[in-house]
Amino acid sequence: MRWIVIAVGALLVAGCAGTPAPHFYTLSPQTESAPYASGPSVSVAAVTVPDVVDRPQLVVAVNANEVILVEQHRWAEPLKGELGRVIAENLSRVTGNPRIAAYPQNASLNAEVRVLVDFQRFAGRPEGEVQLDALWSLRAANGEVLRSGRARAQENAGTGYDALVAAYSRALTSLSAEIAAALKGLPAAKR
Repeated sequence: MRWIVIAVGALLVAGCAGTPAPHFYTLSPQTESAPYASGPSVSVAAVTVPDVVDRPQLVVAVNANEVILVEQHRWAEPLKGELGRVIAENLSRVTGNPRIAAYPQNASLNAEVRVLVDFQRFAGRPEGEVQLDALWSLRAANGEVLRSGRARAQENAGTGYDALVAAYSRALTSLSAEIAAALKGLPAAKR
């Protein structure tokens, strides 16, 4: 009996040892910092993504109607939070305004301008491309819509999952640049 228990234990250990370790990824800002500039306090208050990609695993598009959840390649933090953080950092760098934060950081609780981003498409695949399509709006603290738009970005994904995530980061830079231009164009009274 003892030998059976040892053999079963050895098989279990061997099975676990063969499971590859997961890889975790984060998005990163890709923009250079502009010189310091004053501006309104800004909060990237809400970011939404399609439910299909709102999960820990990277989701890879196989074709127009099929996706794969890649179990061993995961986001290091919830995707919505990561997107908000990177968009806020990109906006701060592009505008030179240090008063931009992602909600729910304390600095963003009483922001003069709120940024809302609703991703309609967040898709990509290694050795293919990344495609982002997002509706965005800038709102005053009282809820008034100051500016709104739709941004689309496409980047070559290169080879491998690290290249895929880097392409997402570059695409977010393009999206952030459009929002930053709208922030810079706000009349001073609306800031």
